[in-house]
Amino acid sequence: MSSQPPPPGGGYQPPRQIGLAQGSTADGSHYTPWFTRVLAYVIDSIPVYLLAIIGGVVLYAFRQVETVCVDGAFCATGDSGPSTTAWLIFSVCVLIAMVFYLWNLVVRQGNTGSSIGKKMMKFKVVGERTQQPIGVLKSLLRQIAHGVDVLICYIGFLFPLWDAKRQTIADKLMKTVCVPL
Repeated sequence: MSSQPPPPGGGYQPPRQIGLAQGSTADGSHYTPWFTRVLAYVIDSIPVYLLAIIGGVVLYAFRQVETVCVDGAFCATGDSGPSTTAWLIFSVCVLIAMVFYLWNLVVRQGNTGSSIGKKMMKFKVVGERTQQPIGVLKSLLRQIAHGVDVLICYIGFLFPLWDAKRQTIADKLMKTVCVPL
């Protein structure tokens, strides 16, 4: 008769739930909370909105004001809109904002799983089955799929509040989940 203790970890282990990502539970406790996702969105939006504000201020500040006189007796001063330079600066700001958005939420997030905001909030977007970053194309399609979340009065963005896997409608369509790093 052997008096050796059983090997470590040889005790009872509860069965894994089928259909859930490894390490997750039916109550969604291993998925990223909704508020954390909102904060990441705010962080990701700051550079885009700052560039838009800068462009808007330039459009407003560089308006062309002209005075027109008729027969020297009557003069009128009016705003003829932003200058060509102002429109150029505004266009460059919008272009930079769009490039940043695409790089951050499509390329960076597709390759690493995290945009700048998601990295700061310590979570990533991964494939539901693979638990790996979803790639650039699928990340682009996920951004487009967020249009469905918007179409129903933005309610799709609230789905993570009650969904077991804390998914938006776009996440369900693209079979993605947000998990902590």
